[in-house]
Amino acid sequence: MTTETMNKPPVGQVPWAIRGELILNCNCTVFCPCVVSLGKHPPTEGYCQAWAGVRIDEGQYGEADLAGLNVGLLLEIPGLMARGNWKAAAFIDERASDDAYEGLINIFSGAARGTTGLFGMLVSEFLGAERAPVSFETEGKTRRLTVGRKIQGEVVPVPGDDPDQDIVVRNTQYWMGPDITVATATKGRVRAFGRVWDFDGRSAEICQIDWAGPGR
Repeated sequence: MTTETMNKPPVGQVPWAIRGELILNCNCTVFCPCVVSLGKHPPTEGYCQAWAGVRIDEGQYGEADLAGLNVGLLLEIPGLMARGNWKAAAFIDERASDDAYEGLINIFSGAARGTTGLFGMLVSEFLGAERAPVSFETEGKTRRLTVGRKIQGEVVPVPGDDPDQDIVVRNTQYWMGPDITVATATKGRVRAFGRVWDFDGRSAEICQIDWAGPGR
C-alpha cells in the first residue's frame, strides 16, 4: 500500500460537488409523476425505464477535476420509485482521468453519499460502469446525449403559451433539483446491457443541478 493510498479518506468521506445540467427521458407517456409525488405515485406504465445525461460545468471529487466531463446513465425501476429495487448503469466520459473516473463511479453509485447517496439505498443491482465517448450538446433549446451507439437521445422543452418561457415545475423536493423543466423526447434510443428501448415522444425532464457530498 502506497503512502498516497493510505492518506486517501474513505469513499463516503471525500468532499465532492457537481454543477451543471441533467436531462432525462423515460417511458412515461405524459410528464413523469415521480417529480411531484416524490416516488409515491407509480410511473404511467407501472414501471420506469429511463436514460439520463449529465453535463458537468463545474465539479470536483477530492482533488480530481470533473469540470467539462459528461456522464450517461441507464435506470430501470420495477414500480414505485420510493420502494427501490432499481437497476442502474453508468457511462463515464472517456476523457476522465483515472481519479475522475473513480470519483464519478462513486458519485453515481451512491457510494460517495451526499445528494446521490440515495442511489446506494435504492439501487439493488448496479449493472456496471464503463468508459465511453459521452457527448452532451445544446443547440438552442434542444439537448442531445450520445453515448456511442448505446444511447442516442434528444429532448426539447414542451412549448408553453409564451414561446419564450419554458414550462417549469418549481420549488419541488425532487432529488435532482427543485425546478424541473417539462420536456419531451424527439429521440430516445437505448441499446445497452441487453435493453432495447425507444422512447421517442415520451416524457423528458431538464434540470439544473447543484449537487454535493460530505462536508460541502
